[in-house]
Amino acid sequence: MNKAFTKESDTADDDDGDGPSLPALPAGTRNYLTPAGYARLRAEFMELLDVERPRVVEVVSWAAKNGDRSENGDYLYGKKRLREIDRRLRFLTKRLDIAEVADPSVHYGSEQIFFGATVTYANAKGEEKTITIKGIDESDSLAGEVSWISPIARTLLKARVGDELNLVTPVGVEKIEVVEVVYPTPAGG
Repeated sequence: MNKAFTKESDTADDDDGDGPSLPALPAGTRNYLTPAGYARLRAEFMELLDVERPRVVEVVSWAAKNGDRSENGDYLYGKKRLREIDRRLRFLTKRLDIAEVADPSVHYGSEQIFFGATVTYANAKGEEKTITIKGIDESDSLAGEVSWISPIARTLLKARVGDELNLVTPVGVEKIEVVEVVYPTPAGG
């Protein structure tokens, strides 16, 4: 059937479609990741490439042999799923190409804040909060993890235990004090 009669757009495969939920890296920076974060992204890439994509291609191929593709749900859904997989593979390829694995355990015992640190800080009211500074593709705010490019992480990076800092927030400047800095234990140590 002529492509003019299908609902697929010509640009469907051209855009990355990373969507607004996937944050952009600052121009010219590396994609810092912990070893575990890099392993998760790499595992997702390999799963999509070696397992998921071949399975969907097989379904689409089978569905294409069943005749009229315009009303063939398996074919239409499969083609859509292939575009999603290919889009995610392109995104992961770009992110893995610029990835720089930074092992936070090399700073074990340090009181200075670097990538991968788990930091406890207190505000002027004495309320304490603990966060872990991770890569943009691995941070989970619900687990107390923040991206290294977030305002709080940028404020904390290079500070030391006892330092008082000014955190710029949407409602103004808030004074915070670094209470504790913890790094993972080195492997084999």
